[in-house]
Amino acid sequence: MHELSMANSMVEAILDTAKKNNAIKITEAILEVGELTMLNPEQLRFMMDILREDTIFEDAEIIINMIPIEVECEDCGFHGISKTDEGMDHLMAVATCPECDNTHVHILKGQECNIKTIKIEREDENA
Repeated sequence: MHELSMANSMVEAILDTAKKNNAIKITEAILEVGELTMLNPEQLRFMMDILREDTIFEDAEIIINMIPIEVECEDCGFHGISKTDEGMDHLMAVATCPECDNTHVHILKGQECNIKTIKIEREDENA
């Protein structure tokens, strides 16, 4: 369950950024999570909810945007959204070309795990 360590890192980064910007409250955080990270968005949100209790981040809306896998195929030249071999029996998803079913692809998107934006309130804005 790598959601816990990722959630912890994200909550710490969000709180640190808010502190550096003199925030008194965090109102929203938008995250980008690639499908190849194998992070479950519901579990990630649940872990973040627990970790942000009793902080200025506690009541913020968390938006998790899942990023599809985008590839470029080395064999047929396809460029676009890929599929994974979810039916396979292994621990890591493997991106394949939807045109020729080859696994020789360059992954262009889908591995991200980013904090895209944080909305905060500052004390001077409420005065």
